[in-house]
Amino acid sequence: MISRTKPSSTKSAVANFNEICTVRIELRGTDPLIWRQVEVPTSITLDVLHDVIQIAMGWFNCHLWEFKIDKQQYDLPMEEDWGMEPRIDASEVHLRTVLRPRRTTINYVYDFGDYWEHKLTVSNLRQGEPGVGYPRYIAGEWNGPPEDCGSVQGFYDMLNVRADPTNPNHKEITEWLGEYDPKVIDQEQIKIGLNDIANPRNTIKTRLSKPKA
Repeated sequence: MISRTKPSSTKSAVANFNEICTVRIELRGTDPLIWRQVEVPTSITLDVLHDVIQIAMGWFNCHLWEFKIDKQQYDLPMEEDWGMEPRIDASEVHLRTVLRPRRTTINYVYDFGDYWEHKLTVSNLRQGEPGVGYPRYIAGEWNGPPEDCGSVQGFYDMLNVRADPTNPNHKEITEWLGEYDPKVIDQEQIKIGLNDIANPRNTIKTRLSKPKA
């Protein structure tokens, strides 16, 4: 009879902690499509996934937000529910617990006024690479819209006004947009922001990897 040994709890904990997935973030309604691709640990909670999206898309995290997964909504607790449907505290839910085996689609809305709706496609669950910190930025196209520019339509209206010197609002909008360039992604800032999330996780991973005395 072949003897089988169960994996130690330490090894299981490290494997769970090291599991990652690929997340493609698309800003719905944009044309050309504004998107990002990141790799994130499946052990993060949904409120940390919110932080990842904010950093990757260039948002400033100054509005309400929510996830919707299989008709269930997740966000942070509020003192009043404002008549909304029942919600689950996003800080209590780990990403891996809401994932399907191969591919999962998650809806994420930021700013209920401008209503920036994002489609998240989560796929390719696997073990992370040794020595690599996660979350990690992989790729993307087109700069995210400025905050408070009034929805996808308002965003493109602003760009059209700036491009038209004959428009009576040209000067005002040009000053409001400043140096904003829709074609340029500040990848360095994204990497710095994601590293701020990854660094504390690296410390925890090191502790988990050490054999118990």
